[in-house]
Amino acid sequence: MAKIGVEQSLTDVQEALRERGYEVVPLGGEQDARGCDCCVITGLDANIVGIHNIVTSGPVIEASGLTAEEICQKVEEKLR
Repeated sequence: MAKIGVEQSLTDVQEALRERGYEVVPLGGEQDARGCDCCVITGLDANIVGIHNIVTSGPVIEASGLTAEEICQKVEEKLR
């Protein structure tokens, strides 16, 4: 299953993705996202976390305004 980086403050999203069988990596900085197939950030502190600078082939999903279920659906759509 895919490796998903999720910002540390999104604990409900981390749990929802784990329940679906994904490997979840808490994102605390740019280096944490290396090797992730997809990343989920709040958008509030994206510049602090450094996600905007990451060179990755995987998508970055902004979680603001979305439920954990909606985020899981977006992750699954992006990974197809």
